[in-house]
Amino acid sequence: MRTLFMLLADACQVIIFAVTAYQIFISLAGFRRKADTGRKHAPNRSFAILVAAHNEEKVIGPLLDNLNRLDYPKDLYDVFVVADNCTDGTARAAASYGSTVMERFDNVRIGKGYAMEWMLERLWQRERQYDAVLVFDADNLVSASFLREMNDKLSDGHRVIQSYVETKNPYDSWVSLSYAITYWFINRMWQQARHNWGMVSTLAGTGMCFEAKLLKEMGWNATSLTEDVEFTARCIEREIYPTWAPDAIVYDEKPVTLASSVRQRLRWMRGHTDCARRYMKPLFLRAVRTRKFSQFDAVMYLFQPIRFLFVAAVWVMSYLQLATPLSEQIAVLRLVPDWAWIALNAALFLQFPLVMAIEKRPLKSYLGLILFPVFQFTWFPITLVGLLTFNKKTWNHTVHTRAIRIEDINRP
Repeated sequence: MRTLFMLLADACQVIIFAVTAYQIFISLAGFRRKADTGRKHAPNRSFAILVAAHNEEKVIGPLLDNLNRLDYPKDLYDVFVVADNCTDGTARAAASYGSTVMERFDNVRIGKGYAMEWMLERLWQRERQYDAVLVFDADNLVSASFLREMNDKLSDGHRVIQSYVETKNPYDSWVSLSYAITYWFINRMWQQARHNWGMVSTLAGTGMCFEAKLLKEMGWNATSLTEDVEFTARCIEREIYPTWAPDAIVYDEKPVTLASSVRQRLRWMRGHTDCARRYMKPLFLRAVRTRKFSQFDAVMYLFQPIRFLFVAAVWVMSYLQLATPLSEQIAVLRLVPDWAWIALNAALFLQFPLVMAIEKRPLKSYLGLILFPVFQFTWFPITLVGLLTFNKKTWNHTVHTRAIRIEDINRP
């Protein structure tokens, strides 16, 4: 039994250290903003902008007004709002901005993924067809040059594009500021880093652009609790690699209370775990067969729910080795040297303030680092519950209430 324990401890140390070190190494490329080598193209792509909305009467107006005033020829894009199982005035509010509103009522197939699939089926039946489809949430706002950036990416041959996801309300509470810090990190140390390495970008649920021809070929078929993760996996299966458009910015409203944040993140973890269960093995086998590193990294992305548990494991391993007598009593716990665990923990936590510095975030944002470890710690029970209850597919809607306009965000 002692030998077995020692072997398991050895394996745990090596795996935990190696996986965490891999993620940190990849993220180092994010410290540099790689120049975009794509060319600027005259506006020539047409867009169908889809807005998924469930009881968003309070926030959808500023988005639609924002979309109506984008820096792009008005005859090259149309806005469609999917009023999905709405019981308020969402449809009426959307129609007042000149959008095409499609009302959907279905008490069985509930959720954004199903609403998207339903809307796309009807979009393909319309007389006018489009070169690309954009997806936003009703609480979003977008940068004025958004369509120009997507036009450039499509003209360069990209078929699936993810924009930069910014937080619309970072200073509403410590929770929304924690979200903002998290997304600043993801944008820079995940998306930008992989873009610099020439690897696959990952879809984020909003601010997504798809070539219409590709959607017709593949079908949507992404109806899990995390339709973005599912569609990313389906693209990679077909060796279609999403790219990153850092200059196209979508502003997303984040939860203000810890309770609403827990509900949202639990849905994410359940959906992510479900997708990992279905796609991780075939993608891993494909990565081995094709020997393509980008596919291997995609497997690591699907491994993401476990990553939070790995961070907890790093803490535990570090504690056992550095802070308790167990490191002296059980020699196997010192397989990885002390300095390596210290360096790993330092790298895990220092990345956040470093990202904020290179992103030139205001000084007041650094106050969020005080409670940010608490927010990070809540990921561990959320991830564990998500892993154990991935079969629970109830869609929990996040309530949005801040009718912020794009002028308020751009104001100095």
